[in-house]
Amino acid sequence: MPTRREFLQQSGALAAGVSLVGSSRTLAARTAPVQGSPSFIDFRRPPDSVVVQLTPTTERRLRSGANGRWEDAGISVTLAPGQDAVSLELEAPSTAIRKLRLRWRGRQDAVRLILGDAWERGYGDLEWRGFVPDRVMPWYFAAFDGTVTHAYGVRTAPFVGALCYWEADPQGVTLWADVRSGGVGVELGNNRLAVCEIVTRQGVRGESAFAALHAFCTTLCDRARIPPDPVYGSNDWYWAYGKNSAETILTDARRIVDLSPAIANRPFAVIDDGWQPERGQAKSGVGTWDRGNEKFPDMPGLAAEIRKIGARPGIWIRPLLAATDTPASHRLARDSAILDPTVLEVRRKINDDIERLRRWGYELIKHDYSTFDIFGRWGSTMADTLTRDGWTFAAGRTRTTAQVIADLYQTIRHASGESLVIGCNTISHLSAGMFEICRVGDDTSGREWARTRKMGVNTLAFRGAQHGAFYVADPDCVGVTSAIPWALNRQWLDLLARSGTMLFASIAPDALGDDQRRDLHAAFALAARPQPLAEPVDWQQSSWPRMWKLAGADVTYDWMMDQ
Repeated sequence: MPTRREFLQQSGALAAGVSLVGSSRTLAARTAPVQGSPSFIDFRRPPDSVVVQLTPTTERRLRSGANGRWEDAGISVTLAPGQDAVSLELEAPSTAIRKLRLRWRGRQDAVRLILGDAWERGYGDLEWRGFVPDRVMPWYFAAFDGTVTHAYGVRTAPFVGALCYWEADPQGVTLWADVRSGGVGVELGNNRLAVCEIVTRQGVRGESAFAALHAFCTTLCDRARIPPDPVYGSNDWYWAYGKNSAETILTDARRIVDLSPAIANRPFAVIDDGWQPERGQAKSGVGTWDRGNEKFPDMPGLAAEIRKIGARPGIWIRPLLAATDTPASHRLARDSAILDPTVLEVRRKINDDIERLRRWGYELIKHDYSTFDIFGRWGSTMADTLTRDGWTFAAGRTRTTAQVIADLYQTIRHASGESLVIGCNTISHLSAGMFEICRVGDDTSGREWARTRKMGVNTLAFRGAQHGAFYVADPDCVGVTSAIPWALNRQWLDLLARSGTMLFASIAPDALGDDQRRDLHAAFALAARPQPLAEPVDWQQSSWPRMWKLAGADVTYDWMMDQ
């Protein structure tokens, strides 16, 4: 598995080939550092205030002391500047703590636009905006002053023990660290919590905002797991929508092999939701994963058949869904339909379920829903509250929710062995360095072009900078169906194929005409080989960028053409 540096060097060295749409011209290179920018806030200096939240309505302001310590009534927060980061730690032996709030004052008059990240996936809602002082910006944010782009954030796992977000206003910047355990304050006892490591990057004159953000992301994660080859292939969800079978999967595998180049890097054929037994009427599945249903009578045999056809088998699972015979003590207090990941027997079950998929021969494991299952909310509605107040994990209140999630991810990572892992609906910053692939946006569609445009284009534009720095970014599939005009869908296909990220397609058998076959074949020929990372050019003016820099050339797409 290549290092992040090797991956970036390799992908940046190759041209993207011939576009299916648009025209191109070469862009100029950009250089030259800037010194002493008035819009940059240096977090290596002490904050102007440190506050701990004890209850939703009770706070305690700490007093500044020696050696970076802020203290009051037995509570201590320590900031320790290092060579490239400031470490933040919390001690509270006898007090339950919900959140920390650190404030750095500094005039931001020169800042014109600000961009934040998302808790888990983007929902078509990422954009550059002016100051919105209560805007929740999870993990990191970038500030553009018209000349340079500065970036501020916290390091990814394993350097973060809290769910962190930022707020920015014309008078300064605030960092919040949510250290709750479930819906209550964490009780650390004599343990010291490593809350996070704060990192800043001062902008470079002449670099684009996207280049600045990508460079910053590479500093936030020092252990990205990058597959040795580009990941591409098929996923059956956006044409079958769970109405699948072993026969449709094998047909998918033959189709993707036929459309892919004859090279050593083989495509994946992924079985999405629908294979599991007792799939409930709500179509979310019941948490039994030790066999397939009547449409999938031989799961190990199916993996072997997919491999024999010439594709690599992949599979979907929702690991935190409770089975009907699950003991009450194993269920989450917030929702009895969900497993509590702090229970040892639950983690053993998850380990066994994931390990079984690997033993069956599935080389890619897509685990889904875990953020929604734990918090009871999608990332788009979590904001600064994340989850409802008052509930606790079965194992008590001594570990933060961030630590609990990291433990769950480690269980999945260990059980997956050499299989690649896609985290879908996973916490991005906790997935980085843990999983090879992250679904960075909400679902595209095989039914609505408007949804693909909103979720897909926005996701690739505003989270593409994480690709190769945190993991392989998955902006989601091209749903090749007769419900979406090919003149629109082929543009999304072209952008994904040339983006350097990941191309998966859901291909309905009745939608594969000569035009689709030709374009898909060309797209997979590109996606199977490393490509430079796509850069949105007009992303500071639009949430659905039309202009993209692809392998040194400008390409313009028409997302709004008449349908």
